[in-house]
Amino acid sequence: MDRRSFIALTGATLLSSGVTSRAQAGETTKPNTAPATGRITKRDRPNILLLMADQFRMDCAGIYGNQVIHTPHLDRLGKEGICFKNAYSTTPTCTPARSALLTGLGPWSHGMLGMTAMATRPYRVEKARSLAQAGYYTTSIGKNHYYPIRNPHGYHHLIQDEHCSYWFHKEEPGAESSWEERGDYEAWFWSQKPDKDPHLTGLSWNDHRGRPFAYADETLHATHWTGETAVRFLRAYDRPEPFFLKVSFIRPHSPYDPPDRCFKMYQDAALPEPNIGDWASRYAPRSSSSNDLWHGKLPAEEVRTSRQAYYGSVTFVDEQIGRILETLEQRKLLDETLILFISDHGDMLGDQNLWRKSYGYEQSAHIPMLMRPPSGMGLGAGGQVFTNPVEIRDVLPTFLDAAGASIPESIEGRSLLQLVRTKGEGWRPYIDLEHDICYSPANHWNGLTDGRWKYLYMAMDGEEQLFHLETDPHELRDLAGLPEYESELRTWRARMVAHLEERGNLWVRNGKLIPRPNGMQLSPNFPGYLPPRYWIL
Repeated sequence: MDRRSFIALTGATLLSSGVTSRAQAGETTKPNTAPATGRITKRDRPNILLLMADQFRMDCAGIYGNQVIHTPHLDRLGKEGICFKNAYSTTPTCTPARSALLTGLGPWSHGMLGMTAMATRPYRVEKARSLAQAGYYTTSIGKNHYYPIRNPHGYHHLIQDEHCSYWFHKEEPGAESSWEERGDYEAWFWSQKPDKDPHLTGLSWNDHRGRPFAYADETLHATHWTGETAVRFLRAYDRPEPFFLKVSFIRPHSPYDPPDRCFKMYQDAALPEPNIGDWASRYAPRSSSSNDLWHGKLPAEEVRTSRQAYYGSVTFVDEQIGRILETLEQRKLLDETLILFISDHGDMLGDQNLWRKSYGYEQSAHIPMLMRPPSGMGLGAGGQVFTNPVEIRDVLPTFLDAAGASIPESIEGRSLLQLVRTKGEGWRPYIDLEHDICYSPANHWNGLTDGRWKYLYMAMDGEEQLFHLETDPHELRDLAGLPEYESELRTWRARMVAHLEERGNLWVRNGKLIPRPNGMQLSPNFPGYLPPRYWIL
């Protein structure tokens, strides 16, 4: 029986897609037979566990002050570890955010300024490959958004859920998807329910609507599959190397389709209504009649249902994280593992009359970041809170630091462990944000924030926005046009000029920011870059 037939029949999850020097040298893998309560040898370096949820808003966890949502396990990470209050996604859509995670670089340096397919060619330094070279066994479970979807980027194992056959069928109705377009979750689902549709709920990939999962058996849900696969990996792990495990949940990204019990959990909850500033009235008309609109003021009941389903999706993810933590405890690995939870970006959910992501506003760009280090790292007591601006590019150097590996000078992120050790001394004063044209030329911007102030420059026409996040966390009042804030506006504008000057006179000319109505999805640093003609003066 060939490998594909075996997986289809058994639902096996550990797919060897490996492309590391060890795999190429013919290293064999021992069977994973350790019992869940067994203990493996204590190591001199921590295991590293990256927990990730797609499109997870910062304000949708109890540890960040949400009194309605039920996230006890994420809250535990913050209470026993460290909560970063001002974490951002520099380029807040899936693939550019994950390029920052892959490389430890900012957008100009990794080359993705907007939402497009990730690089097929390798970067000089990549997360999993660097950790493998440092002696870690590297596994990814869930969403990567790599292209092609089985591009390993240094992982020994990729066990993925990309919904790629879902995209394939949407683009080519009636076409038969090949194995390469089919994700491991879908292959497993069909091994359990050969005659059923894993996407029966009927919501599209960027749908604003919400409804319960179509099947009463919630173990068929992709969120449970990701959690279960991670639990099985941890129960069985018995290799001599420390592990680097990334567990990347595809929810709460739409479709908002939690199990029915999680959906009903928020049926009568006091869900927050959308925050809409006076400046956001421009986004009140619907961008289209479709269900994947990017702006539009929708009826209150529709918005509430979306939020109810989103909250239920968050809670279901939290439950799976709880199962993972419980497994670590059973194997006496919890205090030998550095755990970091992040999201790639947020979700507007109707705030500012906007939907989806890609915006510089808080609900899109501000992300949760929680770290629980082993006590042996000597980083102090649990419950610490840091307000310094941090970003996804800081993840790779943090992991290399924890692994005792050198951090290449080319990496632009900084170790969060160093931030904690120094109590923020010498940390960056602010972080850059940006996104090239997405949905419409009107959505094209650059930004800067220190967590207290935020400056946004709209690249289509040069419009500016300035928000004082300390007193206006929901960005209801744009201060850019008010005389009393002119000095503050000039300060942030000058910082933006200094940040963009290296990119040339398409960005800054004679000390002034230049509108860029045509956009630029890729920088010259993108692997395999070829410049469009309009970039050449």
